[in-house]
Amino acid sequence: MKFILNEIESYCELHSDPESDLLSKLNRNTQANVLNPRMLSGPLQGRLLSLFSGMINPKRILEIGTYTGYSALCLAEGLSDDGKLITLDINEELETMARSYFDDSPYSQKIDYRIGNALDLIPEIDEVFDLVFIDADKINYQAYYDLCLPKMRPGGYILADNVLWSGKVVEKLNKIDKDTQALLDFNKAITDDKRVSNLLLPIRDGLMVIQKHA
Repeated sequence: MKFILNEIESYCELHSDPESDLLSKLNRNTQANVLNPRMLSGPLQGRLLSLFSGMINPKRILEIGTYTGYSALCLAEGLSDDGKLITLDINEELETMARSYFDDSPYSQKIDYRIGNALDLIPEIDEVFDLVFIDADKINYQAYYDLCLPKMRPGGYILADNVLWSGKVVEKLNKIDKDTQALLDFNKAITDDKRVSNLLLPIRDGLMVIQKHA
């Protein structure tokens, strides 16, 4: 489901900061050569991620779900001078591609790219995060959140992507698939969690913005 008209989306892109040449190249490469290219954040969401990161100026970012590296590069734009972004992905097949773009970016020394199961990797990370971006398998969104929240500084932000799931979260279906149910449960759990404030933005496929209370 498209939440806004293509013409509106194009107009928004035209009146927003453009993606860098490196991001544009990565975008085109992903669209042409990688399975499920709609998983890429893309120009509008990428600029939003960059803007969020720039406002927070984080020292530590955790990303769960690297894909081809587009969102990591956008988030890295806002890192503090001594900042670091740890990005986790289980898919070894895209590692060479993502690393090549990280290496060609100004943030190569700030990006720590790790391959493995995030449920195993997150408990091993001894960091306090200012910003977390969750964009991996939907079944485990709640588990990722539960692992990350204790590692967040008070006032820190968690962003969770795809929480509208192509509109399936509001469709009246006789049978709800596991991913949709997981997101329905996650969205409700976040809304009911008194430890945080949240806002669900209908941008792209839905972005949940969560702030941990001080």
